[in-house]
Amino acid sequence: MKTDWYSGYLDASPTKHLHYVFVTSLTDPINDPVVLWFNGGPGCSSLLALFAEHGPYVIDDGEYFIKDNPEPWNKRANVLYLESPAGVGFSVAELPTDSQHNDMSQSKDAMAALLSWYKSFPEYLMNDIYISGESYGGIYTPYLAW
Repeated sequence: MKTDWYSGYLDASPTKHLHYVFVTSLTDPINDPVVLWFNGGPGCSSLLALFAEHGPYVIDDGEYFIKDNPEPWNKRANVLYLESPAGVGFSVAELPTDSQHNDMSQSKDAMAALLSWYKSFPEYLMNDIYISGESYGGIYTPYLAW
């Protein structure tokens, strides 16, 4: 499976930096939609979905090796895994107050991070975007869409 992967930090504020992994579509990256993925918890890293659920490569429960995922979500979509809120996974919360969240503050940070992502990847501005998640991600997604 040949696909491009990107990872880095998106500024949600001067002191909050959300970690992301972006995996391009295997089919047609320039035209396929972008799926923004949140794991829930709150406090669960979105890398769980990337490496154990629907990423290009997975590590199954009880196994100690990485293998190809035969049906990854990036088969027909570009997938942006965002570790949110600040302090989750590799995301950074520099100040103690940066780790105090509510649903609205998380959505504002996610919007700021998404706008930051589009500055780095403007070629995807015209693609459809789908906001998705599981568990408490079911709260994050409508707040961000709103």
